[in-house]
Amino acid sequence: MAKKTKLTKGQQRRVSSNQKKRLSSASKKQSKVEWQDEQLGGQQEGLVISRYGQHADVEDAQGNVFRCNLRRAVGSLVTGDKVVWRPGNEVLSGISGVIEAVHDRISELTRPDFYDGVKVVAANIEQIFVVSSVVPAFSTQIVDRYLVAAENVEIKPIIVLNKIDLLDEEGLELLDGMLQPYRDIGYPVIMLSSHSGQGVDELNVWLKDKVSIFVGQSGVGKSSIINALMPDAELRIGDVSENSGLGTHTTTTAKLLHFKDGGDLIDSPGVREFGLWHLDPERIAWCFIEFREFLGGCKFRDCKHLDDPGCILANAVQDDKIDIERFENYHRILDSLENNRANRHIAGTT
Repeated sequence: MAKKTKLTKGQQRRVSSNQKKRLSSASKKQSKVEWQDEQLGGQQEGLVISRYGQHADVEDAQGNVFRCNLRRAVGSLVTGDKVVWRPGNEVLSGISGVIEAVHDRISELTRPDFYDGVKVVAANIEQIFVVSSVVPAFSTQIVDRYLVAAENVEIKPIIVLNKIDLLDEEGLELLDGMLQPYRDIGYPVIMLSSHSGQGVDELNVWLKDKVSIFVGQSGVGKSSIINALMPDAELRIGDVSENSGLGTHTTTTAKLLHFKDGGDLIDSPGVREFGLWHLDPERIAWCFIEFREFLGGCKFRDCKHLDDPGCILANAVQDDKIDIERFENYHRILDSLENNRANRHIAGTT
């Protein structure tokens, strides 16, 4: 078998640029397709596996995928949505049908957007895997930011620590100790190596028959984990639609992938980072689940939970009922919100 040749960064940029031009050109052409009622078949149930501008790829009950336009009455539509659609009697400019309605969602994964306010990035997700790594350095502060984002949308979070094959026994013990406070408050923790396969079977158990999404910073190995779980995922991510001749995945497009033994995974590079600047301090505190039993019990209603007299949260830290590092990360997040809001205000007035 011939060895694959890796593209240089310059070649990758040119390939990406050419693909974006083809997508833009095809999108403009496809958006002009307008179906008459007599050109369409009966209504069917479908699942959105990808969204591209004014059209989306819809999977039918048999697993076939059709690129469809959206009726003007269809509002927000994202990967994971369940829809009502109608197939066309023929394929027109790569378009095979029309999405007519979207079913109510059981959940929405959202992130703040500078221009659009709060933006939905995926729908009907049952669990969020917060993926971190031992390199370049494990950060509880980053993990806590993702946990706050997950708790805010009330979707179950699970912590995954990747690349543990790079640690010696002493390093593993240290990291295990840092993760213990999360176990103590009820968060599942999976330690794995996508390289050696350690922990992959445990992760598979959690993924089975659920709709999941991976979130985490670049470099933590999300793509490597997906390839370990689905050896052919890389081929599916880079494949080409038979109907349109277009690539079905770009760096900004979420795609829903199916596990062979049941369960779905939404691969969405667009959720690498979650801003929290749209949340108020009270909501941030609520998203730290171990704080909830103490909230509202402070002596003063405007307690800042620092050195305020009668602060029940600070007392809980002293009594080892709240982990001190989690408490400090809570205040770091609040400080970052103030900085972000100040920067956005300055940007809006210049």
